[in-house]
Amino acid sequence: MTVGVDAPVPGLTSSRRDRIGWYFYDWANHAFITVVSTVFLGPYLIAVTKVAAGCGAGDACTNRYVHPLGIPVAPGSYFSYLVAISTLLTVVVLPVVGALADRSAHKKRMLVVFAYVGAAATTAMVFVTGGRYLLGGVLFLVANISLGAATVVYNSFLPQLAGPEKRDSISSIGWSFGYLGGGLLLALSLVANLLKLGDTLTVARYCIVAAGLWWGGFTLVTVFLLPERHEPVAEMPTRGSVLGAGFRQLGGTLRGLVKSFPLTVFFLVAFLIYNDGIQTVISQASVYGTNQLQLSQAVLLVTILVVQIVAFGGALLLGRLAKLIGARKTVLIALVCWIAVIVTAFWLPAGKALPFIGLGVAIGLVMGGSQALSRSLYSQLIPTGKEAEYFGIYAIGDKGTSWLGSLLFGLVYQFTFNYRLGIVSLLVFFVLGFVLLAAVPMRRAIQAAGNTPPRLL
Repeated sequence: MTVGVDAPVPGLTSSRRDRIGWYFYDWANHAFITVVSTVFLGPYLIAVTKVAAGCGAGDACTNRYVHPLGIPVAPGSYFSYLVAISTLLTVVVLPVVGALADRSAHKKRMLVVFAYVGAAATTAMVFVTGGRYLLGGVLFLVANISLGAATVVYNSFLPQLAGPEKRDSISSIGWSFGYLGGGLLLALSLVANLLKLGDTLTVARYCIVAAGLWWGGFTLVTVFLLPERHEPVAEMPTRGSVLGAGFRQLGGTLRGLVKSFPLTVFFLVAFLIYNDGIQTVISQASVYGTNQLQLSQAVLLVTILVVQIVAFGGALLLGRLAKLIGARKTVLIALVCWIAVIVTAFWLPAGKALPFIGLGVAIGLVMGGSQALSRSLYSQLIPTGKEAEYFGIYAIGDKGTSWLGSLLFGLVYQFTFNYRLGIVSLLVFFVLGFVLLAAVPMRRAIQAAGNTPPRLL
């Protein structure tokens, strides 16, 4: 596979080495996204929470609750609520991170710090045993918020690596690297599971720990290859007031978006809605397969591995399709496919592996491309010099930080104890997201942000 052209992107100082360094952070962090968030952590934390609630391993646990902060929570809803809580926290944290990054001459340093905090929290999951569901929840919150914070800074490098005509393909290659890296670690996890190196929960716990080590280890490639590429656009505030300046800039960002770039807000609302649905499907797929469809961990691993392999090619395929018909049209096609996925998931028979794996193929074809092309579209809707600041707002709906979908999924289960109703409730996000994205006047929005639109949209 060709990673990138050897010559710098016209009009920029980006080199092939720079882009490889950027791609490899996707390779590193997808270990958390794929192995932890998508496969192991949901079922593992639910099992730990069941222990805390006094339920047996095979008990449906429909009449017992845990009480964090005195609130009754069904064990089967615990992970969904954690995802929702992490997003509520990121609503404040991530835009402030972006504001600070735009004031700093050391964006790469910020990226690395957040990455290693997240990797350390993931590795510390080794201590989440027995009924320690609260420890697991806190570590997940730290890791997931750190993932989002690092992603804000990481995404802000994209406009500096590629011009408008190249950005779709560069973004798609990054996503493809992520799926390849996450898929490779997932394959190793499958081997550990098949070799029965311990009981199911023990193997799951150590696969989570391995993802933390992978995330931290491969971030070193980014450390060595990706250079600092941005000077501060604003004078640094006096000592001790950097955080306050970040919050003030956040308020200014939100006011500036609404006042100066309303069409960018229009796109952002559409993205937040449909990506909320995508992220909920990704984060709850293992819970649905394990607890509703009664599939084994081995089947789940094989399915997610298939998703990763197909998604690697799917991101590149949709990137090529975007060159032919435009990125916005390609994302709209992907959303129609997502609607078909949700309807099919509702009718999947329990205990049957092949239909579940087949649905994984469909998800893989559209998952990476829809997210990669959304990222490149947004990068053209923000003003030059404030990339990290504006990507901080974008990150609220990206990289597993959805909350409305996860909250809805958890609430539907808590009141019905039926995951099928939870999964079909997500249709609203894809239908509404499609309608809103189709209504965005994309070319006019890009021009309003002071950028030159690509030939095809």
